[in-house]
Amino acid sequence: MNDLAIYAGLFMMSFAAATIFPMQSEAGLVGLILSAEYSPLLLVAVASAGNVLGSVLNWLLGVGIERFRERRWFPVSEPALERAQRWYRRYGKWSLLASWVPIVGDPITVVAGVLREPLPTFLLLVTIAKTARYAVLAIITTGVLG
Repeated sequence: MNDLAIYAGLFMMSFAAATIFPMQSEAGLVGLILSAEYSPLLLVAVASAGNVLGSVLNWLLGVGIERFRERRWFPVSEPALERAQRWYRRYGKWSLLASWVPIVGDPITVVAGVLREPLPTFLLLVTIAKTARYAVLAIITTGVLG
């Protein structure tokens, strides 16, 4: 398989892992790093870009989701949505630094959209969180990043 396909696959896996799909991108990243065929720095950059863009999709969903709140098919109950909003209001934008955490990270990015966190702030904090997570994995896997 050519290098472009490998990097594109990692990007897509990382993108999907940041959305509501139950996927993990860390194993793919670590596997590619362990293969020693690809630059760990480039792998971290590609995985981070995909994961951040997946979170932007969550933010966009959050921005548009409230107009459907009253629909029967709406995936979140009113009490659950209110709890999530209270939690985000309590911890604010800094909770986006936990956007990398499995299970809770993706909903944080959706709630940030619901509560209209400004996109530049969202991007900065989510990029820090997601990139730091992948960089730590690369450092643990290789001992160095680069």
